[in-house]
Amino acid sequence: MDAQTLRQLSRQLVRQLGMLDSQCGNMDLTPVQAHALIELEANPCTVNDMAALLNVDKSNASRTLAVLSNSGLIISHPHPEDKRSQIASLTAAGQSRLAELHQRLNQQVDGFLAQMDADEIEQLGKSLERYRKAMVMAGRQQGYEIRPLTPLDNSSIAAVIRKVSAEYGLTADKGYGVADPTLDSMSEVYQPEGHAYWVIEHRHRVLGGGGIARLAGEENICELQKMYFLPELRGLGLARKLAVKALKFAREQGYRACYLETTANLTEAIALYASLGFEHTKEPMGNTGHDACEIRMVKWF
Repeated sequence: MDAQTLRQLSRQLVRQLGMLDSQCGNMDLTPVQAHALIELEANPCTVNDMAALLNVDKSNASRTLAVLSNSGLIISHPHPEDKRSQIASLTAAGQSRLAELHQRLNQQVDGFLAQMDADEIEQLGKSLERYRKAMVMAGRQQGYEIRPLTPLDNSSIAAVIRKVSAEYGLTADKGYGVADPTLDSMSEVYQPEGHAYWVIEHRHRVLGGGGIARLAGEENICELQKMYFLPELRGLGLARKLAVKALKFAREQGYRACYLETTANLTEAIALYASLGFEHTKEPMGNTGHDACEIRMVKWF
């Protein structure tokens, strides 16, 4: 699916759900007002809180709360920790109106779900959550660039790999990848056809990287290699974004599977690989040149 197709589907969903209508759930509430009531059901909010929750500007949030207040659905009082700020909460009338809204909208969605089997509903939930996370992460990744490794990056990415390896105790004497003799000349390693390595750069600093190379001893199988990220890069979804880029490259190159080796103390990495469809395998594949990594995973295309 490309961006244009997804946008078309999104427009159809928005229209089908009535989000372009002036009323939500056939009630005297706009969609923004309905969303505000739902957020206030969870916690009282200031104008700034509401703007952040609804992803709208402060003036929009302020107008929405003012209309709801004039309608008697919410009440505002001084914030206990900041007397210059007002905090809004639901009134009894607001709680009643919201309960009716929930009942109507739940009935509508139940009608949609009745058209789907249990496994389809489960898959829908997972896909929507994955898409929601992708939206959040895309916003956090502004200013970060994933680009191909160049010879000028060799020293920078080597330093990243050594630093992260030391952080997790993956020392050279134990046979981990940090001992590779080509660590300081990686741009040469990934020049052959079917190989690629990318770095993540922010403000002219290389903060991490990862790559794909043909797995020696196996036919049409590649290896996901040297995925290393400095602490300041973590939690932004960039490791996943780079891994997805690598897997797309692997498919384009005609590989039938992607193999990787890691170690048990890299729990976040293992969880990432599992979320991307990698499965554990007991037996090693090919000849990676390393014997220290006891966790082996593979994804078949």
